[in-house]
Amino acid sequence: MTLMTKFLGAVAATALSAGAALAEPALIFDLGGKFDKSFNEAAYNGAQKWADETGGTYREIELQSEAQREQALRRFADAGLNPIITMGFAMADPLTAVAPDYPDTKFVAIDVTWLDAPNIRQIGFAEHEGSFLVGMLAGMKSESGTVGFIGGMDIPLIRHFGCGFAQGAKAANPDVKIVANMTGTTPAAWNDPVKGSELTTAQISQGADVVFAAAGGTGVGVLQTAADQDILAIGVDSNQNHLHPGKVLTSMLKRVDVAVYDALKAGTEVETGVFTLGLAEDGVGYALDENNASLISDEMKTAVDAARAQIIAGDLTVASYYENDSCPALDF
Repeated sequence: MTLMTKFLGAVAATALSAGAALAEPALIFDLGGKFDKSFNEAAYNGAQKWADETGGTYREIELQSEAQREQALRRFADAGLNPIITMGFAMADPLTAVAPDYPDTKFVAIDVTWLDAPNIRQIGFAEHEGSFLVGMLAGMKSESGTVGFIGGMDIPLIRHFGCGFAQGAKAANPDVKIVANMTGTTPAAWNDPVKGSELTTAQISQGADVVFAAAGGTGVGVLQTAADQDILAIGVDSNQNHLHPGKVLTSMLKRVDVAVYDALKAGTEVETGVFTLGLAEDGVGYALDENNASLISDEMKTAVDAARAQIIAGDLTVASYYENDSCPALDF
């Protein structure tokens, strides 16, 4: 082999390495659409922040059916996109089928934490911790002594939200009554604002004057009906306070945007493994801004911030639905 051949080979290897590092990433939104004002939109906001800051581009797809999950994964992997970010627990089985076939591709799974795969970054959130805080606010704010929880698809993840919310509400007011409903048992439950509206009206008839919606796009109907009927709602995932200023008590923030942004920023060097983001990592929290500042008194804020500090320090434990397969504060 001549010196020139060795040189050209080294240049080619360097170019391939650089190309891999600069591979275009992809984002697969869950059912409900990227502008659901909640879970998917948080991911979109994180991706757009990365694109705006870096000038980078990414491919995306908004799933319309369950059958598209594995199809989208394989299509993007075949195209050399890397990393491929997926949204939602329902991507677990498709990832299990696809990831081993593309060992050199990194996958990022939001809301999946139980797969045995070396090339997947799995990110979960301590939703019960953030929900505890907004539950406290609901319990302190309620004048009727009844608060509501409306979940999307009836799965352990959403019960995890509801369980934390109920514990927080009862920590603030041990006598509070909690009414809870799930929107459905299929993925359609994430994008049914009409059903969300109907459930809100039903909960109002039971006395609820603060309702927490953990239901993706369905929550838009919950927030709208709460505002129309002059009660307060609590948003989820993204900061939804601005949707109905003065009528949204707060939003339980689930920093999907940060998880997506960090993954895109790391690119093909993104670290794989299982990661859980809670209060200590600023992965969850509650939203306070100009749209809801008048609704939260200094006393309420002090109490919730104290609880937040206690949870982070380990002095206050919020029971996990995942660990107990039940909720001590709420009978679903």
